[in-house]
Amino acid sequence: MSKIITVNNLHKSYGKTEVLSGVSFALDGGQIIGLLGPNGCGKTSLIKILTGLIHDYTGDITINGLPIGVESKKLVAYMPESSYLANWMTAKDAIETVASLFTDFNREKAYTFLEDFSLTPSMRVKNMSKGMHEKMLLTLTMCREAQLYIMDEPLGGVDPAARLAIKQTILNNRPKGSAMLISTHQIHDLEDVFDHALMIRQGKVIADENVANIRAKGQTLEAFYCEKHGIPYYQQQQMPVAQQASGNLAAQLETLRQSNPAAYAQLMQSQNGQQ
Repeated sequence: MSKIITVNNLHKSYGKTEVLSGVSFALDGGQIIGLLGPNGCGKTSLIKILTGLIHDYTGDITINGLPIGVESKKLVAYMPESSYLANWMTAKDAIETVASLFTDFNREKAYTFLEDFSLTPSMRVKNMSKGMHEKMLLTLTMCREAQLYIMDEPLGGVDPAARLAIKQTILNNRPKGSAMLISTHQIHDLEDVFDHALMIRQGKVIADENVANIRAKGQTLEAFYCEKHGIPYYQQQQMPVAQQASGNLAAQLETLRQSNPAAYAQLMQSQNGQQ
Protein backbone atom coordinates (compact mmCIF):
# COMPACT_ATOMS: atom_id res chain seq x y z
CA MET A 1 0.00 0.00 0.00
CA SER A 2 1.35 3.44 -0.93
CA LYS A 3 2.19 5.96 1.77
CA ILE A 4 -0.15 8.97 1.87
CA ILE A 5 2.01 10.85 4.40
CA THR A 6 5.73 10.44 5.01
CA VAL A 7 7.49 12.55 7.64
CA ASN A 8 11.19 12.25 8.39
CA ASN A 9 13.02 14.03 11.23
CA LEU A 10 10.61 16.95 11.47
CA HIS A 11 11.55 19.82 13.78
CA LYS A 12 9.48 22.93 14.44
CA SER A 13 10.14 25.68 16.97
CA TYR A 14 8.49 28.90 18.05
CA GLY A 15 11.37 31.01 19.30
CA LYS A 16 13.27 28.87 21.79
CA THR A 17 10.37 26.48 22.29
CA GLU A 18 10.55 23.32 20.18
CA VAL A 19 7.05 21.93 19.60
CA LEU A 20 8.00 19.09 17.21
CA SER A 21 11.25 17.28 17.94
CA GLY A 22 12.54 14.76 15.40
CA VAL A 23 9.10 13.49 14.41
CA SER A 24 9.15 10.62 11.88
CA PHE A 25 6.35 8.36 10.62
CA ALA A 26 4.84 6.97 7.43
CA LEU A 27 1.09 6.39 7.05
CA ASP A 28 -0.60 4.13 4.51
CA GLY A 29 -3.27 5.49 2.18
CA GLY A 30 -6.91 4.42 2.38
CA GLN A 31 -7.04 4.66 6.18
CA ILE A 32 -8.78 6.77 8.80
CA ILE A 33 -6.02 7.85 11.15
CA GLY A 34 -6.48 9.33 14.59
CA LEU A 35 -3.97 12.05 15.49
CA LEU A 36 -4.09 12.02 19.26
CA GLY A 37 -2.39 13.93 22.04
CA PRO A 38 -2.95 16.56 24.75
CA ASN A 39 -3.18 20.29 24.11
CA GLY A 40 0.18 21.81 23.25
CA CYS A 41 1.78 18.55 22.11
CA GLY A 42 2.32 19.75 18.52
CA LYS A 43 -0.70 18.30 16.69
CA THR A 44 -1.95 21.57 15.21
CA SER A 45 1.55 22.60 14.16
CA LEU A 46 1.94 19.24 12.41
CA ILE A 47 -1.38 19.72 10.63
CA LYS A 48 -0.47 23.24 9.49
CA ILE A 49 2.83 21.96 8.13
CA LEU A 50 1.09 19.14 6.23
CA THR A 51 -1.39 21.60 4.74
CA GLY A 52 1.30 24.08 3.73
CA LEU A 53 0.30 26.80 6.19
CA ILE A 54 3.62 26.71 8.07
CA HIS A 55 6.89 26.78 6.14
CA ASP A 56 9.61 27.45 8.72
CA TYR A 57 10.50 23.90 9.78
CA THR A 58 13.23 21.39 9.08
CA GLY A 59 12.77 17.83 7.89
CA ASP A 60 11.45 15.97 4.85
CA ILE A 61 7.70 15.63 4.28
CA THR A 62 5.69 14.26 1.36
CA ILE A 63 1.99 13.86 0.61
CA ASN A 64 1.46 10.90 -1.70
CA GLY A 65 5.12 11.24 -2.74
CA LEU A 66 4.94 14.99 -3.40
CA PRO A 67 6.86 17.56 -1.33
CA ILE A 68 4.71 20.13 0.46
CA GLY A 69 3.77 22.80 -2.07
CA VAL A 70 1.23 23.75 -4.70
CA GLU A 71 0.83 20.22 -6.06
CA SER A 72 0.48 18.54 -2.67
CA LYS A 73 -2.16 21.10 -1.63
CA LYS A 74 -4.35 19.97 -4.54
CA LEU A 75 -4.58 16.53 -2.92
CA VAL A 76 -5.64 17.75 0.53
CA ALA A 77 -9.01 18.92 1.86
CA TYR A 78 -8.56 20.66 5.21
CA MET A 79 -11.12 21.37 7.94
CA PRO A 80 -9.47 23.64 10.56
CA GLU A 81 -10.55 23.85 14.19
CA SER A 82 -11.30 27.57 13.86
CA SER A 83 -13.71 28.81 11.22
CA TYR A 84 -12.45 30.67 8.17
CA LEU A 85 -15.94 31.85 7.14
CA ALA A 86 -16.93 35.51 7.39
CA ASN A 87 -20.03 36.26 9.45
CA TRP A 88 -21.72 38.08 6.56
CA MET A 89 -21.56 34.99 4.33
CA THR A 90 -24.56 32.83 3.58
CA ALA A 91 -24.22 29.08 3.16
CA LYS A 92 -24.49 29.64 -0.60
CA ASP A 93 -21.72 32.26 -0.48
CA ALA A 94 -19.46 29.78 1.29
CA ILE A 95 -20.17 26.99 -1.18
CA GLU A 96 -19.65 29.19 -4.23
CA THR A 97 -16.42 30.64 -2.81
CA VAL A 98 -14.89 27.22 -2.17
CA ALA A 99 -16.17 25.93 -5.53
CA SER A 100 -14.34 28.80 -7.27
CA LEU A 101 -11.08 27.81 -5.56
CA PHE A 102 -11.06 24.04 -6.07
CA THR A 103 -11.84 22.26 -9.33
CA ASP A 104 -12.60 19.01 -7.47
CA PHE A 105 -15.44 20.60 -5.47
CA ASN A 106 -18.90 19.10 -6.07
CA ARG A 107 -21.54 21.85 -5.86
CA GLU A 108 -24.50 19.51 -6.27
CA LYS A 109 -23.28 17.32 -3.45
CA ALA A 110 -22.75 20.39 -1.25
CA TYR A 111 -26.34 21.58 -1.64
CA THR A 112 -27.54 18.05 -0.87
CA PHE A 113 -25.48 18.20 2.32
CA LEU A 114 -27.18 21.45 3.30
CA GLU A 115 -30.58 19.82 2.95
CA ASP A 116 -29.48 16.76 4.92
CA PHE A 117 -28.13 19.01 7.68
CA SER A 118 -31.31 21.15 7.75
CA LEU A 119 -29.36 24.19 6.58
CA THR A 120 -30.63 26.57 3.91
CA PRO A 121 -28.54 28.34 1.23
CA SER A 122 -29.70 31.73 2.55
CA MET A 123 -28.70 31.04 6.18
CA ARG A 124 -25.96 33.39 7.35
CA VAL A 125 -22.86 32.18 9.16
CA LYS A 126 -23.46 34.64 12.01
CA ASN A 127 -26.83 32.99 12.74
CA MET A 128 -25.52 29.42 12.80
CA SER A 129 -25.17 27.50 16.05
CA LYS A 130 -21.90 25.74 16.86
CA GLY A 131 -23.28 22.47 15.50
CA MET A 132 -24.55 24.13 12.31
CA HIS A 133 -21.21 25.84 11.84
CA GLU A 134 -19.34 22.54 12.14
CA LYS A 135 -21.71 20.95 9.61
CA MET A 136 -21.11 23.85 7.22
CA LEU A 137 -17.34 23.41 7.47
CA LEU A 138 -17.75 19.66 7.04
CA THR A 139 -19.80 20.25 3.88
CA LEU A 140 -17.07 22.43 2.39
CA THR A 141 -14.45 19.79 3.21
CA MET A 142 -16.22 16.54 2.30
CA CYS A 143 -17.58 17.83 -1.02
CA ARG A 144 -14.09 17.88 -2.47
CA GLU A 145 -12.77 14.77 -4.23
CA ALA A 146 -9.49 14.76 -2.32
CA GLN A 147 -6.93 12.05 -1.69
CA LEU A 148 -6.33 13.17 1.89
CA TYR A 149 -8.79 14.81 4.29
CA ILE A 150 -7.29 16.51 7.33
CA MET A 151 -9.64 17.55 10.14
CA ASP A 152 -8.70 19.38 13.33
CA GLU A 153 -11.24 18.68 16.11
CA PRO A 154 -14.32 18.13 13.87
CA LEU A 155 -16.44 17.24 16.93
CA GLY A 156 -15.22 20.05 19.15
CA GLY A 157 -17.94 21.71 21.23
CA VAL A 158 -20.95 20.15 19.52
CA ASP A 159 -23.83 18.22 21.11
CA PRO A 160 -24.12 14.38 20.87
CA ALA A 161 -26.69 14.50 18.05
CA ALA A 162 -24.45 16.75 15.95
CA ARG A 163 -21.47 14.51 16.71
CA LEU A 164 -23.34 11.49 15.38
CA ALA A 165 -24.41 13.34 12.22
CA ILE A 166 -20.86 14.52 11.58
CA LYS A 167 -19.45 11.06 12.21
CA GLN A 168 -21.91 9.39 9.84
CA THR A 169 -21.18 12.01 7.17
CA ILE A 170 -17.46 11.32 7.43
CA LEU A 171 -18.01 7.57 7.13
CA ASN A 172 -20.53 7.66 4.29
CA ASN A 173 -18.92 10.27 2.04
CA ARG A 174 -15.20 9.56 2.01
CA PRO A 175 -14.17 8.69 -1.57
CA LYS A 176 -12.97 5.12 -1.96
CA GLY A 177 -9.23 4.85 -1.46
CA SER A 178 -8.85 8.27 0.15
CA ALA A 179 -7.28 8.75 3.58
CA MET A 180 -8.29 10.82 6.59
CA LEU A 181 -6.19 12.30 9.36
CA ILE A 182 -8.42 13.40 12.23
CA SER A 183 -7.10 15.25 15.27
CA THR A 184 -9.47 14.86 18.20
CA HIS A 185 -9.83 14.78 21.96
CA GLN A 186 -13.14 12.91 21.54
CA ILE A 187 -11.50 9.50 21.35
CA HIS A 188 -14.51 7.64 22.75
CA ASP A 189 -16.77 9.05 20.01
CA LEU A 190 -14.46 8.23 17.11
CA GLU A 191 -12.32 5.28 18.14
CA ASP A 192 -14.54 2.77 16.33
CA VAL A 193 -13.84 4.44 12.96
CA PHE A 194 -10.05 4.69 13.28
CA ASP A 195 -7.83 2.22 11.41
CA HIS A 196 -4.62 3.66 12.80
CA ALA A 197 -3.54 5.81 15.74
CA LEU A 198 -0.65 8.28 15.78
CA MET A 199 -0.04 9.64 19.27
CA ILE A 200 2.14 12.63 20.11
CA ARG A 201 3.35 13.90 23.48
CA GLN A 202 5.69 16.84 24.04
CA GLY A 203 6.54 17.03 20.35
CA LYS A 204 7.49 13.36 19.93
CA VAL A 205 5.65 10.34 18.54
CA ILE A 206 4.92 7.92 21.38
CA ALA A 207 2.67 5.48 19.47
CA ASP A 208 2.20 4.62 15.80
CA GLU A 209 -0.18 1.69 15.98
CA ASN A 210 -2.73 -0.26 13.95
CA VAL A 211 -5.96 0.01 15.94
CA ALA A 212 -6.93 -3.58 15.06
CA ASN A 213 -3.86 -4.73 17.02
CA ILE A 214 -5.04 -2.74 20.04
CA ARG A 215 -8.54 -4.23 19.83
CA ALA A 216 -7.12 -7.74 19.43
CA LYS A 217 -5.58 -7.34 22.90
CA GLY A 218 -9.03 -6.55 24.33
CA GLN A 219 -8.16 -2.91 24.91
CA THR A 220 -10.05 0.18 23.78
CA LEU A 221 -8.17 2.94 22.01
CA GLU A 222 -9.12 5.30 24.83
CA ALA A 223 -7.56 2.98 27.40
CA PHE A 224 -4.46 2.57 25.23
CA TYR A 225 -4.17 6.35 24.96
CA CYS A 226 -4.32 6.73 28.74
CA GLU A 227 -1.71 3.99 29.18
CA LYS A 228 0.72 5.63 26.73
CA HIS A 229 0.27 9.03 28.39
CA GLY A 230 0.47 7.71 31.95
CA ILE A 231 -3.10 8.78 32.72
CA PRO A 232 -5.32 6.73 35.08
CA TYR A 233 -8.16 5.15 33.10
CA TYR A 234 -11.29 5.34 35.22
CA GLN A 235 -13.85 4.26 32.61
CA GLN A 236 -13.96 0.65 33.72
CA GLN A 237 -17.46 -0.25 32.51
CA GLN A 238 -17.85 -3.42 30.50
CA MET A 239 -16.69 -3.18 26.91
CA PRO A 240 -19.39 -3.43 24.23
CA VAL A 241 -19.93 -6.96 22.92
CA ALA A 242 -18.44 -5.93 19.58
CA GLN A 243 -15.14 -5.13 21.33
CA GLN A 244 -15.16 -8.24 23.57
CA ALA A 245 -15.34 -10.59 20.60
CA SER A 246 -12.51 -12.98 19.88
CA GLY A 247 -11.61 -15.57 17.29
CA ASN A 248 -13.76 -15.81 14.17
CA LEU A 249 -16.31 -13.27 15.41
CA ALA A 250 -13.58 -10.70 16.02
CA ALA A 251 -12.28 -11.27 12.50
CA GLN A 252 -15.79 -10.89 11.07
CA LEU A 253 -16.31 -7.64 12.98
CA GLU A 254 -12.99 -6.26 11.76
CA THR A 255 -13.96 -7.17 8.19
CA LEU A 256 -17.28 -5.35 8.67
CA ARG A 257 -15.49 -2.28 10.07
CA GLN A 258 -13.23 -2.08 7.03
CA SER A 259 -15.82 -2.93 4.37
CA ASN A 260 -18.82 -1.05 5.78
CA PRO A 261 -17.68 1.36 8.50
CA ALA A 262 -21.11 3.03 8.76
CA ALA A 263 -22.78 -0.31 9.58
CA TYR A 264 -20.02 -1.09 12.06
CA ALA A 265 -20.49 2.29 13.73
CA GLN A 266 -24.23 1.66 14.04
CA LEU A 267 -23.52 -1.73 15.63
CA MET A 268 -21.13 -0.16 18.12
CA GLN A 269 -23.66 2.58 18.89
CA SER A 270 -26.37 0.00 19.62
CA GLN A 271 -24.01 -1.99 21.86
CA ASN A 272 -23.07 1.16 23.78
CA GLY A 273 -26.76 1.87 24.27
CA GLN A 274 -27.26 -1.51 25.94
CA GLN A 275 -24.66 -0.91 28.63
